[in-house]
Amino acid sequence: MSTAFSMTPLFRQSVGFDRFNDLFESAMRNEAGSSYPPYNVEKYADDQYRIVVAAAGFQEDDLELQVERGVLTVTGGKRDTSAENVTYLYQGIAQRAFKLSFRLADHIEVKAASLVNGLLNIDLVRIVPEEAKAKRIPIGGSRTVLQS
Repeated sequence: MSTAFSMTPLFRQSVGFDRFNDLFESAMRNEAGSSYPPYNVEKYADDQYRIVVAAAGFQEDDLELQVERGVLTVTGGKRDTSAENVTYLYQGIAQRAFKLSFRLADHIEVKAASLVNGLLNIDLVRIVPEEAKAKRIPIGGSRTVLQS
């Protein structure tokens, strides 16, 4: 039995959202397959967002952020703890390597990132250029015919 469903009815009243179906399907499949580490996506205003990743046990040098083709990738590498000469009786803090990817919408840029109290805060802002902002179209009195 297939759990796929058609997004066609949504596209009847939209133009230019061809990628939406692919993005939605990939989110439903959960290609990452892992929920480690946990994270929040927060909205503070119409144009301000924050991703908060629980990076317990990681230091700034262990984390890497990269934006490429509209995808923000957060990577955490496991530290070498063999030099500390510690024997764990119980190790509940995972500190395992991870990779999280977030597809950013158009005009979303990473403003800043900080690691505070084991939480990696990534501040995002939407910067819409003038040519992409809404424009008021005047309605003329004369009739014009579109030429094809």
